[in-house]
Amino acid sequence: MSVTPSSAPGGPSDEEIRALDTHWRAANYLAAGQIYLMANPLLREPLRPEHIKPRLLGHWGTSPGLNLVHTHLNRVISARDLDAVCVWGPGHGGPAVLANSWLDGSYTDTYPDVTRDEAGMARLFRRFSFPGGVPSHVAPETPGSIHEGGELGYALSHAYGAAFDNPGLLVACVIGDGEAETGPLAASWHGNKFLDPVHDGAVLPILHLNGYKIANPTVLARLPEGELDALLRGYGHDPLYVGGNDPLTVHHAMAGAMDTALDRITAIQQEARADGGTRRPHWPLIVLRTPKGWTGPAEVDGLPVEGTWRAHQVPLDQVRDNPSHLRQLEDWLRSYRPEELFDDHGRPAARVLDRVPEGTRRLGANPHANGGLLLRDLPMPPLERYAVPVDKPGATLHEPTRVLGDLLARVMADTAERRDFRLVGPDETASNRLQAVYTATGKAWQADTLPVDEHLAHDGRVMEILSEHTCQGWLEGYLLTGRHGLFSCYEAFVHIVDSMVNQHIKWLRTTRALPWRAPIASLNYLLTSHVWRQDHNGFSHQDPGFVDHVLNKSPEAVRVYFPPDANTLLATADHVLRSRDYVNVVVAGKQPCFDWLTLDQARAHCARGAGIWEWAGTDDSSREPDVVLACAGDVPTQEVLAAADLLRRHLPDLRVRVVNVVDLARLMPAEEHPHGMPDAEFDALFTHDRPVIFAYHGYPWLIHRLAYRRAVHPQLHVRGYKESGTTTTPFDMVVRNDVDRYRLVMDVIDRVPGLAVRAAAVRQEMADRRTRHHDWIREHGTDLPEVTDWTWQG
Repeated sequence: MSVTPSSAPGGPSDEEIRALDTHWRAANYLAAGQIYLMANPLLREPLRPEHIKPRLLGHWGTSPGLNLVHTHLNRVISARDLDAVCVWGPGHGGPAVLANSWLDGSYTDTYPDVTRDEAGMARLFRRFSFPGGVPSHVAPETPGSIHEGGELGYALSHAYGAAFDNPGLLVACVIGDGEAETGPLAASWHGNKFLDPVHDGAVLPILHLNGYKIANPTVLARLPEGELDALLRGYGHDPLYVGGNDPLTVHHAMAGAMDTALDRITAIQQEARADGGTRRPHWPLIVLRTPKGWTGPAEVDGLPVEGTWRAHQVPLDQVRDNPSHLRQLEDWLRSYRPEELFDDHGRPAARVLDRVPEGTRRLGANPHANGGLLLRDLPMPPLERYAVPVDKPGATLHEPTRVLGDLLARVMADTAERRDFRLVGPDETASNRLQAVYTATGKAWQADTLPVDEHLAHDGRVMEILSEHTCQGWLEGYLLTGRHGLFSCYEAFVHIVDSMVNQHIKWLRTTRALPWRAPIASLNYLLTSHVWRQDHNGFSHQDPGFVDHVLNKSPEAVRVYFPPDANTLLATADHVLRSRDYVNVVVAGKQPCFDWLTLDQARAHCARGAGIWEWAGTDDSSREPDVVLACAGDVPTQEVLAAADLLRRHLPDLRVRVVNVVDLARLMPAEEHPHGMPDAEFDALFTHDRPVIFAYHGYPWLIHRLAYRRAVHPQLHVRGYKESGTTTTPFDMVVRNDVDRYRLVMDVIDRVPGLAVRAAAVRQEMADRRTRHHDWIREHGTDLPEVTDWTWQG
């Protein structure tokens, strides 16, 4: 339906509409001023070239529409005393959001030097897209923001994440029509099938159609209205339409649409909360059509600008050098009548602030947009309840993630009342052996159910949708508004969110330099179903490279862990779930794995991050070893220990040291990463010049990159995954990639001085076993008995 002034009885009066228009004009003036001016902010004198920034950066095209939304959100927040935040999706809407934050005073509260007067306005203008200033898009530096505007696609999933378990919160979300063309945004429309009107807040999407991207028309803006309406209704929304060129008419229509949408949201929530309604509602959505660059120059140099792609960035781009452009800019800025909007001191006039909320009701001051202010410690149960007994290393096996699942079930149960922990993943919770959580909560689901379905629940806190982008966006929105969570994913397919994690890491790095941003719970990944145990899925499911990607990022914000067994995974999980302001990547298998360490040993080992397993080696602590066998990852650890066992039996005089690495950043120099080891500590562990045979879970060159500055690096030989994958047996995968125990023994013989001659027979035997393995699996379809039946005998 279309909302017009006449279809919204009881809406704002003409006088109130004029007050809203005054606020909107002030915001438009401030947005344009940020792009152009570094002096003369109130045009108290004729505009001259020296008043103009030397580099004109920023984006005007989306700003008037965002200012309109902000103005009308102010109105309904004030009138209804709403607890609300807004996710600003259009990538470069920074001028608008900063303008409104300055108007309502939240910017000055955050940055006291940017006062709400003429001097502060000048600082606001100058610092925008200026060296030492703030970005052109909505960013961590922007008060009220929980969404990085530098990349498109994630606004709506962030909005739903913010609304989950926030029953009193309204999350408005402006979606630009360019963003609406992205794959992540297209999937995120389905968030309404997971939004529980009883325990969750509400999301109000506002689809802003201004017609153009940087240089092309947008798809949704060019759809016939009936087709667009059918699409949005198919997504499960009840759309309201607002549009036009006349400001007062659009203000009336927008006010009516806002009132209608919020009345519907209230009715939906009341029915669900008071009357026990369980049907899935069709939530309201506003479609706002306004011209791109509205109220800006209609034409420049004889070419149309307003309402076209030419308004996207800087409509007048030669202002310092072209007198005609300078005059046109001055006319444009004066068209907002700044003398009516600001008093003699440059403060916003009372009429401008007539409908602006106060205190924490302001969009720029809501604590949900600074989630660390609301964050509570996660209740972590004692690990002793869940640890597996280890009488001696390698005698028993457990599925590490299944053991972790029991711990997560307890965390879910202990947060049942406060509802501030969620587990997300793309349809893989049970596949990854975490299904114990279903004893404490179900899977969130608002759509139809069938008798055959299991564990679906309207109030569930396990989130499954086969879209890694949506899972990531939900969890980010949840964390940024002050809660905790874990993302469980198949290792090969977490790459789908490479770009999203980039943005989150950048957000964390930036917020560390902003004292007003309180630390949030870490973004925790559990990567399982990993490269070495994809027996039936094969090559398509084999890619361990997400770790490489993450370790390229800001060292102060990223951590990578490879727990080798169940107890070490428990200790690692306890650590990462308690942590703040990190991206933690934990790689652990779901298949049966040997238990190597007791819980106390696992805790100590995790605290060190890397250490010697004395019980596994044969070196004498009074002398350096002949060789170091190092490992990171559960399967490489097993192969290294099997290799150590072979060396113990075949070359008993060889001094072998076994080093296991849990925290991969420990390999880096201390000056490169907070967890990095000083050279002396590294040399004590790996030696200064002895051969190091390193079996690594992922791509071997990452280990070389992390350790290239170490003294032992010339002696470092790394085995790892080298893109040799297929559907085959577990042991054949390590053989194909030369990480198997026999190859590791051969590497030791090849690299320890003097060993090649006296151990030639041993080397030949190892090569023969690899050949026998090749023939055996092709005849029997299973691994050699000596492999499948192997246990640690040390």
